[in-house]
Parts: sequence; structure tokens; C-alpha cells
Amino acid sequence: MRRAATYTHGTAETGGEQGFWPSYADMMSAVALILFFLMLISYIQNLITGNDLQNTQELLSDTRAQVAAAQAEYDAVVLQLQGLTDDLNRKQDEIEAYAIQIAQQTDTISEQEKLIGDQRAYLAAANDEIVAMRNQMQTIAVLRLSILNQIKESIVEVMGDASKVDIGDNGNIILSEGVFFDLGSSEIKPESEVVLNELIDVFSAFLRNEDNAKYVDSIVISGHTDSTGREEDNRVLSTDRANSVLNYLLSGKNAALSGYAEYFCAAGYGETRPVASNDTAAGQAQNRRIEISMILKDETVLDIVEQYLALDVPDTRTATSGAAPAATPAPTETPAPAATPKSRFSFFGN
Repeated sequence: MRRAATYTHGTAETGGEQGFWPSYADMMSAVALILFFLMLISYIQNLITGNDLQNTQELLSDTRAQVAAAQAEYDAVVLQLQGLTDDLNRKQDEIEAYAIQIAQQTDTISEQEKLIGDQRAYLAAANDEIVAMRNQMQTIAVLRLSILNQIKESIVEVMGDASKVDIGDNGNIILSEGVFFDLGSSEIKPESEVVLNELIDVFSAFLRNEDNAKYVDSIVISGHTDSTGREEDNRVLSTDRANSVLNYLLSGKNAALSGYAEYFCAAGYGETRPVASNDTAAGQAQNRRIEISMILKDETVLDIVEQYLALDVPDTRTATSGAAPAATPAPTETPAPAATPKSRFSFFGN
């Protein structure tokens, strides 16, 4: 570098000071130095900016990765949420279906409760009817026993011999052959007319009561023999004897029973229905007999009489709440309902 020229213009002015001016070379050197420093600063700044940009790119890449992961997680959450939404919708549909079923079941329960109420009302009415029927059957049973005893006592009183009349296990009135007939005969003995007159009085009193008569289908006079002799002869003899008794009942005591002739009939069974062994004289005497039975119109009456008198009838109106069975009511005079079907059941047995 050249030495800068120094110019002296002479002595100082009035102030006596010496002036100084830099040379061109000095100025250029100063500019170059400044530019160098500017470039250095710029380079350094570029280095710093490049590092910052690289860091920023790396951060951006990490951020993008995080965003992608977050997006994937978000998508998974959205998918899960969609599944939960679908499940919720299904559950909602199920709830609505259950609600419909509950409503239907509620209606069914209401109908069943109504049906139960109707059934309870029906059972209560049926129980009342059963109790009434029981009372009626008790009345009939009492009447039955009364008539049997009345007939037996009347005949025994007239005959003075209790061995000639009996009440069979089947409830029929059994009269020994000797009460009415001689051996082998179908002609009624005069002394037996008193017994037959007692029977006329009993049956007249019974049939005169409409509540009794409406049950009756027929009153059967049946004749029976032992096995001695020909079977055909025995059948004819038993039939003739039954008809003899029947004819007297309908004609005796001024035909007191003629108005009730529609109830009476006769049948002869010969030796076909023995009540004892025909191998002994005593058994043969038992088999030679006249039986009187009464056939009712309602085939259930006898069963009801026998079963209801033996069993307590529970009160269905209180049975559901654990109440005790209804007490057996006392007999009443209420007549039983009329029935139409006929059966072979005897009022005194069959």
C-alpha cells in the first residue's frame, strides 16, 4: 500500500491549527474491510439460518409424523366411535323392541288378570252351586234314609217279623218271598195286603211332593227266584210275582197310586241275580225275593250323594289366599236342579 500523499496547504488559518484529509486508498481499504465484515456476518448468519432451517425441517418432519400418528389415532377413535354408535343404535332398537314386548306382555298380563278374575268369579259361582248341590244332596240323603226306615219300620210293625224285610247293600228294599207269596205261587196272600197298603201310603206321600217326583224316572218292582226248577219257569214266575205286586200297588187303597202309574214298572229276573248261594236252603230263601228300587233321571245324583257327603267342599273364593276350606253347610230344603238324561241309578241304590 502506497503511502498516502499528504498535502500541506500552508500554515494554519487564523486559528493556527493544521488540517488533515484521508487518502483515497485509505477510504477504499476501509470500505473493503467493512464489506468483508458484512460478508462474514452474512455468512455466519447464513450458517445459522441453514442450521435453523434444517432443525425446522426436522421438527416439521417430526411434527408431520406426529400429526400422521394423531390422524391415525383419530381415525381409529372415529372408527371405534362409529362402532359404539352402531352398538348404541342396536341397543336402542333392542330397547324399543323390548318396550314393544313389555307393552304386549302388559296387555297379556292385563288380559290374564281379567281372565283370572273371570275364573275366580266362575269358581265362586261354581262353589256356590256346589255348596247348594251339597245341601240338596244332604237333603235327599236324609229323605232317602227317612223313607227306607219308614218303609222298613212300617212293614216290620205290620208283620211283627224284622227278618222278612231288609235294606240291601245297594239300597234296594228287599222283601222276602214269604211276605207276599206261597212257594211257587204268584198270587198275593191276603195277609200281605197290609204291607202293600203301607207301601202305597209311602209312595203316595213321596210322589205327591213335586220336588221329589221330578227326580224320578221309574220305580221298579223286580222279582227274583232261586235256581230250583227250570230257568224259563223261574223267569216267568219272577215276572208274574213282580206284576202281581205292581198291580196291587196301582189298584189298592182306592187306586191311590193310579195317578202316578207312569213311574211304575215290573221286571222279572228269575235266578239270574242271586244275592246268596243256591247251594243251601237258607241261600235259596234269600234269593226268592221282591226288590223295590227307584231310578232317577240324573245319572250323577247318586255319585254326588255318595261323594259329597264324604268330602268337604273347599271354598275356591278363599283357597287362593290360603284360607281354610269352607265348613260343611247344614242340609236345606232347596231342591236340586232338574236333569234330563236318564240313568240306571236307584234312589235307594241300584
